Amino acid sequence: MAEINLNDQQRARLLEEQATLKRASVDARQAAETVELDQTRQGRLSRMDAMQQQAMAQAARQRSDKRLRDITAALRRLEDGEYGECRDCGETIQPARLAFDPCATLCIRCATQREG
Repeated sequence: MAEINLNDQQRARLLEEQATLKRASVDARQAAETVELDQTRQGRLSRMDAMQQQAMAQAARQRSDKRLRDITAALRRLEDGEYGECRDCGETIQPARLAFDPCATLCIRCATQREG
């Protein structure tokens, strides 16, 4: 019974984060749009600043898009009954790890092995 409760909590957390990211995505897409460079109205530093802000917005949007894909995959694993299983070794991912990152797909041991 505790496992179902944990899955329900994780599902709610994932859905909440997904909704938040989708709302923020609209603003991020607008910030990442092409910068209009009017050389008669802006100085060189202003243009460089605008281009840097655009690049930062694009990078943030890419991170957000990746996180949305990760959340969608985690929700799919919940529905398929595969949530919390390490995709490398098949062992159960520790609840503390899933509490920290509900999108985790690897147990600590397998994640550590990949990093090393």
